[in-house]
Amino acid sequence: MSTTADQQPAPEHPAADREVSGAEIVFDNVTKTYSGQKVPAVDGLSLTVPAGEIVMFIGPSGCGKTTTLKMINRLHEPTSGTITIGGEDIRSKNATELRRTIGYVIQGGSLFPHMTVGDNIALVPGLLKWDKRRISERVDDLLELVGLDPKRYRDRYPKELSGGQQQRVGVARGLAADPPVLLMDEPFGAVDPITRQRLQDELMSIQEELQKTIVCVTHDIDEAVKLGDRILLLREGAQIAQYDTATTLLANPADEFVEDFIGAGSSLKQLSLSRVDELELQSPVLAAVGDDGRAAAEAARAGGQNDVIVLDSRRRPVGWYNLKEAARMPRLPDHTEQDISVIDRRSTINDALDAMLASAHGGVLVTGRRDEFLGVVTFEAVTDHIRAASDPDAQEATS
Repeated sequence: MSTTADQQPAPEHPAADREVSGAEIVFDNVTKTYSGQKVPAVDGLSLTVPAGEIVMFIGPSGCGKTTTLKMINRLHEPTSGTITIGGEDIRSKNATELRRTIGYVIQGGSLFPHMTVGDNIALVPGLLKWDKRRISERVDDLLELVGLDPKRYRDRYPKELSGGQQQRVGVARGLAADPPVLLMDEPFGAVDPITRQRLQDELMSIQEELQKTIVCVTHDIDEAVKLGDRILLLREGAQIAQYDTATTLLANPADEFVEDFIGAGSSLKQLSLSRVDELELQSPVLAAVGDDGRAAAEAARAGGQNDVIVLDSRRRPVGWYNLKEAARMPRLPDHTEQDISVIDRRSTINDALDAMLASAHGGVLVTGRRDEFLGVVTFEAVTDHIRAASDPDAQEATS
């Protein structure tokens, strides 16, 4: 049996103004049958993954989503059918050569413990015979991209990193050779919820800049809704139950199986499609690293604020202090041991609320490209947006 899904609606946030560096992936009647098994794990799958999009593979355990992912880089060889990347059959290269042109990120980062962070990231470029200067520049650029200061982290070993930091390095390593395709297999499943949200934000920020083709396996429908330009929901045998944008999947499930998988609260999930960049952000008085803390506190107080927000030379938030804390500091430092509540502008409204619950400041800092500070989102801004989105009369008044 063959199931097709080649003609799909465009995503809600087209990226026509950004250069797409990803490549289209096409499955044409692909089947995978494991030795000793009569029933195929993947049965006649036909599917197009558009260049430059994130497609989330989701479905019940054993449905074939991970097998489908691993056939793209030939960790599992298709039994029959054809897979092409950018129009080129994946079997036209040997498997090792193919894998060096496809990024691969798995749960936990899977870093080599005896190698430094920099050496882990440099591994594939080294195998591709890049020169040392190019590799060094690439390592530093990627560490910046995933939010890790190269000077602080390049020479550390994986055991010196938190789980979230290891996963960031894993993403950097997957992108090291600038592949058109990045495969991710449950990449954020082994970290705590707050770290998971931040890693998801980081991935969206990276994708906005690079526009790779990303295929990601997840078991979490909320993660699929948040990250996916499109969502592929599979039944057993990798049969397509529905392949659509998140908006269409939630508003118009194809059948009872899809409805049951989405579960109760689909209207709330639709609300979670709203992004922080749709909210009105506050523009507070800001301080810089090295400023006198007392003067910064006085400036914040004069501006009607209760806190001092500190940015580094690249406008990245590095500190968030109440007025008393700031006033005791002769010079505002370039880092803090405190947990600063920061979210990316493409985060969901749900993420903003979760971050606020963990914040001591009554709001959350919002960042954009390369973690540059954009403003502060408050609880009132979130609740006003939810109220407006839930009120048809309010929507008509603003349209």
